[in-house]
Amino acid sequence: MIISATDVRFDADKMWVTLEDGRVIGVPMSWFPRLMAATEEERADVQFSAFGLHWSAIDEDISVPGLLEGRGANENAA
Repeated sequence: MIISATDVRFDADKMWVTLEDGRVIGVPMSWFPRLMAATEEERADVQFSAFGLHWSAIDEDISVPGLLEGRGANENAA
């Protein structure tokens, strides 16, 4: 079963991802240095796919399965 993201928002310390099943995942922004350095406009320009989130301007891809497993940008799948 694939769970997709439907929304993303940011506060000073976290990225909050809403999933289609209603769960909301909060992860530290420090996990994603490109997003930390991005402008609000760059963060707002997100595309959602069946497997994750993509920001073209900053070349960042985040998978929903990776978020659910607690992986940040610098962690490879085991």
